[in-house]
Amino acid sequence: MPYATAEARQSLLETVAVAIEQLAVAIGALGDAYDQLDEQSAERMEEQLFRPTQLAYGRLQRTHASFAERHALVAAGFTAPPAGAPSTGAKALLERAAEEVANADHTLAELQDSMLPVEVGDVELRDGLREVRELLGPIGPRTRELVRVFGR
Repeated sequence: MPYATAEARQSLLETVAVAIEQLAVAIGALGDAYDQLDEQSAERMEEQLFRPTQLAYGRLQRTHASFAERHALVAAGFTAPPAGAPSTGAKALLERAAEEVANADHTLAELQDSMLPVEVGDVELRDGLREVRELLGPIGPRTRELVRVFGR
């Protein structure tokens, strides 16, 4: 394999790892927000925000690991999502989570737009990125709707 291809694959893997870390921060913020919400809001947040973010996080980790394995690269190790600062309030935590989800989506969009996944990637990688972005897409509007009702 040419050296340039190996470097490009490693760069692609590192970019996916950045998005995984961004989603980990979002999951941490959502977990902290859950503890501050009333039962009904917490259940709604879990269903509409936490579950799809957690699914995207897990799917992206699997995509990362399987791509690394298929191309004999070293996969990054990921730790548990970091705890946030609960004193910031549920609204700020939800907004932080939405911001990190948007950051992860943007990171993956730029990667897809670069055509690197097509040039040095494979079908499984492209499918994984697409699936993750589909999961992330509705999270921003759902977060805004949930935060909007806090003001009532």
